Amino acid sequence: MKTVLMVAEKPSLAQSIAKILSRGNMSSRKGLNGACSVHEYTGSFIGQSAHFKMTSVCGHVMTLDFIGKYNSWDKVDPAELFSKAPTEKKEANPKLTMVKFLQVEGRGCDCIVLWLDCDKEGENICFEVLDAVLPVMNKPRSTERTIYRAKFSSITDTDICNAMNHLGEPNRNEALSVDARQELDLRIGCAFTRFQTKYFQGKYGNLDSSLISFGPCQTPTLGFCVERHDKIQSFKPETYWVLQAKVNPEKESSLTLDWDRVRVFDREIAQMFLNITKMAKEAKVESVNKKEKVKQRPLALNTVEMLRVASAALGMGPQHAMQIAERLYTQGFISYPRTETTHYPENFDLKGCLRQQANNPYWAETVKALLSEGINRPRKGHDAGDHPPITPMRAATEAELGGDGWRLYEYITRHFIATVSTDCKYLQTTISFSIGPERFTCIGKVVTSPGFTEIMPWHSIPLEESLPPCEKGDLFPIGEIKLLEKQTSPPDYLTEAELITLMEKHGIGTDASIPVHINNICQRNYVTVESGRRLKPTNLGIVLVHGYYKIDAELVLPTIRSAVEKQLNLIALGKANYHQVLEHTLDIFKRKFHYFVDSIAGMDELMEVSFSPLAATGKPLSRCGKCHRFMKYIQAKPSRLHCSHCDDTYSLPQNGTIKLYKELRCPLDDFELVLWSSGSRGKSYPLCPYCYNHPPFRDMKKGMGCNECTHPTCQHSLSMLGIGQCVECENGVLVLDSTSGPKWKMACNKCNVIVHFFENAHKVRVSPETCDLCDAALVDVDFNKAKSPLPGDETQHSGCIFCDPVFQDLVELKHAAMRHPMHRGGQGKRQGRGRGKGRRPGGRLNPKKPKDKMAALAAYFV
Repeated sequence: MKTVLMVAEKPSLAQSIAKILSRGNMSSRKGLNGACSVHEYTGSFIGQSAHFKMTSVCGHVMTLDFIGKYNSWDKVDPAELFSKAPTEKKEANPKLTMVKFLQVEGRGCDCIVLWLDCDKEGENICFEVLDAVLPVMNKPRSTERTIYRAKFSSITDTDICNAMNHLGEPNRNEALSVDARQELDLRIGCAFTRFQTKYFQGKYGNLDSSLISFGPCQTPTLGFCVERHDKIQSFKPETYWVLQAKVNPEKESSLTLDWDRVRVFDREIAQMFLNITKMAKEAKVESVNKKEKVKQRPLALNTVEMLRVASAALGMGPQHAMQIAERLYTQGFISYPRTETTHYPENFDLKGCLRQQANNPYWAETVKALLSEGINRPRKGHDAGDHPPITPMRAATEAELGGDGWRLYEYITRHFIATVSTDCKYLQTTISFSIGPERFTCIGKVVTSPGFTEIMPWHSIPLEESLPPCEKGDLFPIGEIKLLEKQTSPPDYLTEAELITLMEKHGIGTDASIPVHINNICQRNYVTVESGRRLKPTNLGIVLVHGYYKIDAELVLPTIRSAVEKQLNLIALGKANYHQVLEHTLDIFKRKFHYFVDSIAGMDELMEVSFSPLAATGKPLSRCGKCHRFMKYIQAKPSRLHCSHCDDTYSLPQNGTIKLYKELRCPLDDFELVLWSSGSRGKSYPLCPYCYNHPPFRDMKKGMGCNECTHPTCQHSLSMLGIGQCVECENGVLVLDSTSGPKWKMACNKCNVIVHFFENAHKVRVSPETCDLCDAALVDVDFNKAKSPLPGDETQHSGCIFCDPVFQDLVELKHAAMRHPMHRGGQGKRQGRGRGKGRRPGGRLNPKKPKDKMAALAAYFV
């Protein structure tokens, strides 16, 4: 019996697909990485009985990155990143050990069926999975086919079974186009970002952005926002005049007429028209036109239109809307939400999708009427050849989906019902009047058939005053004629919906990446989202775009990226060579980069006007070890210390508070120590600004505080305050936080584990002696007599916090409330390990084998 491995893109999809294909008759187990499950069942595969193993990945298995030293901002000239710097594929999330997991499950399998999402990114992940699995699968006979690709657009029984019966092959060209995009974005983005971040952060103190990033798509996206800002700033309002007339067809009613000239910009001329028309006593009907008009039902829904509506009407940001749509898709409520197509294929079961909605109280009547009268074929839209338009695949209730999920699902469903409804028809009556020599018009609309506007009431024709019945030559008394003075108004800031439209029009990004680019410019503090989801550029965003325009407008204009996107699409279609496109594009941007570096003074002139130099920012905090003058602490992101006398800048840990540490100095360089803290519930540790940026010992890296310093005698170092190996992470050491009293704690210097102990103790010290059982350092504790929890009213005790029974009830393990993204640890679910020779660097590399008693004690902490 053959064994068939099947791989989906997410664990929830794997479960849904396995359930459908096995008809619910499957066994499930957790995979070795804990994140993915494996669902097994027996069935038939291409006419033979087979054992199926259905599992999944969690998005991309691999990610592209530079090798070794090229990841260091300090060791490498950014210009080398365009060609010299070698790249490699690394595991996207090493903690998931996805490659090992796939190889364990794939070992001994005969065939593989790839159920990854059916878009370019999905094709790329197909080959990442194949690279991991093929070496361990059974070798096929010479002509035997072993790799299959399932093509599907929704998680429904029909679609999944149909995909299983019509298996194809993965598309190498589409996967290559994604590889090309990844490499271009990595090389171009990193080179420009590193250069401009280092250049400007070394000069200005209040940029308020930890990264001044450049992206081939991100920067033109910001360009659209700044272009609108510039139009608003340069707008000069003009005064104009409008003639408004009212006629009284009947005694109680009045009708407002619109002037055919619309407006004039000269006051005297406007006054002349007013004087002429005031001489007339009556308005004469010159013509009455009645015309039946049609408001077309919408085209079928694609991703860009869904994101536009979500932002403009539902108040959801594009990134948030996309996440909700993906969740609805994986739960089987809607079809695949990433599509450029607005045309349904001829064989699409529209009636079947509509029948699913027949019992929903919100639109049951409309749906039943459509099913009985016969549905309308949707309008012919654009067929991009990817997925059908976004369609509701099964009924749902508000209670089932909740909040934003329901609001988006409701819109998608209403839009779908509207596409198979009739057009809205209305009668438009236009009455033309003359008052003296001037012409005025009045328009009225009466709906004759509401059509799709019943299900999409926000598109309905607004109710207007009904026009009086009249014929050519009729006369009406004039109620009033007056001159209105108005002013032209500037455009408003771009809404997200308008920005999405511009990005689509100019070919910036894809339906999948547009939300990411908009989210990036918000996160980088280049724009802020104002009320009505309008994007207002910040000072930094404006100066950057103006600087690019000044140096090289093509860096910010959409034209060059649009051309690159076209080349990438040609790779996907097999019409362009991957290596040639990559080489050609990188060569263009390399030249642009060199010109940008040579001309950076142009952007610097603009920066000088908007931002303060480092020397003029911040507050004096700690003394420099070189000149012994005070260095200034710059709080704006990224927080750092600057010595204006030596003209040196020292980076600091981010996302916490910094204060002077008791005016103590580093024994190596005489710099005053500072204390970093993430809050009362988090970690804190002292650090030397100089050592933090220039590691003093070989076994230290840049960015290490005193809790990782291997100085043998300094009272703040790991050697003196380290207690034992961390209970959770591989190579962390629990270090005493000597500033934490009276709520004493020790914290891991790698992950976010915190151990609270000896509350209200007067003193806690780390002893030079070690525990006989576990090699952790012993701790000396000194309590006040009134508050001592020690047995027999003792006030002092020395022992191992892991092994000493006296200490057991006085120790409590927690996780730090961290704001720092680098400090994400586990959630305390793994079994603890025995203590190694925790605090001594040599001991950490060769921890002793855990003893049973120690394993049990560690488990107690976790």
